[in-house]
Amino acid sequence: MLTAIGLLAVLLTGVNNTVLAQERGNEEARVSPNATVSQTIGTNIISISYSRPSVNDREVFGGSLVPFGEVWRTGANESTTITFSEDVTIEGQALAAGTYSLYTIPGEDQWTIIFNEKISWGTQYDENQDVIQVEVEPMEAEMMEQMMFYFTDITQTSGTAVLRWDDVKVPFTIKV
Repeated sequence: MLTAIGLLAVLLTGVNNTVLAQERGNEEARVSPNATVSQTIGTNIISISYSRPSVNDREVFGGSLVPFGEVWRTGANESTTITFSEDVTIEGQALAAGTYSLYTIPGEDQWTIIFNEKISWGTQYDENQDVIQVEVEPMEAEMMEQMMFYFTDITQTSGTAVLRWDDVKVPFTIKV
């Protein structure tokens, strides 16, 4: 019975991801192309869908493109979304299974990562729909022209999601 419920949750998450992927219009080539990355941690399927802006010889963080201390949609075009097929903890804070928009507040020494219930185009951020916010430390990294997400340090019970763009990487720990 429990296995059947788990399978149903995975199937529904797959349908949800398919619907979200279809909403990320691709009728024409985009300057910031769509991307999706998924990782299974234990039995929890985690997917991140986003658009990949490029540096294009611009000052990214701390300038006018992504100012420090202000909410950023974390990507381009539609909301970046993150989906969990099962409940998780993010940096120690509980988060229920589901799909959330992912916003950030970049800073020189600390970033706030925001999991929000409103999925929208661009910067239609509504702080009243925040579910959790976590604080993490950014790290210096080699230059990366296009923004990307990836996963590292995967075990049966945890993993690290990493946002990487320009010369910055921002990791956050997910436990299942």
